[in-house]
Amino acid sequence: MPDTLSAIDTAFATFREGFAAAEEALKQPELNEALAEAVTTISGMRGRLIVTGLGKSGHIASKLAATFSSTGTPAYFVHPAEASHGDLGMIQSGDVVLMLSWSGETRELSDLASYSRRFKVPLVLITGNGASALARAADIALVLPKVREACPHNLAPTTSTLLQLALGDAIAVTLLQKKGFTESSFHKFHPGGKLGAALTAVGQIMHDRDHLPLVEPDTPVIGVIAALSAHNFGIVGIVDTKDSLVGVVTDGDIRRYLERNSEGSMKVAMRQTFAKDIMTHNPACLEPDRLAGRALNMMQERRISAAFVLQDGKPIGLITVLQLLNSGVA
Repeated sequence: MPDTLSAIDTAFATFREGFAAAEEALKQPELNEALAEAVTTISGMRGRLIVTGLGKSGHIASKLAATFSSTGTPAYFVHPAEASHGDLGMIQSGDVVLMLSWSGETRELSDLASYSRRFKVPLVLITGNGASALARAADIALVLPKVREACPHNLAPTTSTLLQLALGDAIAVTLLQKKGFTESSFHKFHPGGKLGAALTAVGQIMHDRDHLPLVEPDTPVIGVIAALSAHNFGIVGIVDTKDSLVGVVTDGDIRRYLERNSEGSMKVAMRQTFAKDIMTHNPACLEPDRLAGRALNMMQERRISAAFVLQDGKPIGLITVLQLLNSGVA
């Protein structure tokens, strides 16, 4: 175990050194200006971002294509070998090529680079060698510093691929912000799993108006209890003559009210006390376009198990913590 931990510590130390070198490079005008130009070029393209690379850089390129696509920048990965055997036809004049090659001398990328030059498709290169053939061919070369690989032999692509990934992700995030890509936009591309559930609007999963427990302010406590029992949400909404929500009564409110009046007349407690007398004013409510993940966070912070969904002050739905959890929000 000591040997194992020592090796892991050494690898992480190398990664940190690599990131420190990259952060220092980002402070220099050459890389800084090239990055700004790359972002401008990609954000202004009429087509798609073609991401390519070979070997370990290819795996990073494939992941980056997925990240760009899911954050509002249409992208796809093109394998350089397949490109040389017909897939170059996928690349159009309105596209931009983002190429990854740490050495900048990957022969298999030469056909794709030549094609981009021939048809004036902008070529952005992420590399560790600014003097390489691909760097000279590129319109924009993002040159990362030469760093030691975490591999003890300084051979296996480790630190270098991590830096390429970090820089590519940083470009994707910058484009996301530049496009004004919101959480709601995210849901269009992430409809499945926990992320999709968290990004679903409350209005899509709430109990609708037909199933809401609503009573008037002058409803006796016995009637409020009946509404609580009939709907089993643990909450009843109190609405005025304009159908606006003016308060809520929860099963907890009922218990506390009965405890306070345990020595009094049951008739008075049940039939001569009304919803308006025990309701909570200004309750926590939600909007139909509130994201489910944010709704759950608010409800947990307020320690409530259910909340009405309002539109123009009127209840149109109801959501419960259990419902959100069962929908996959966590």
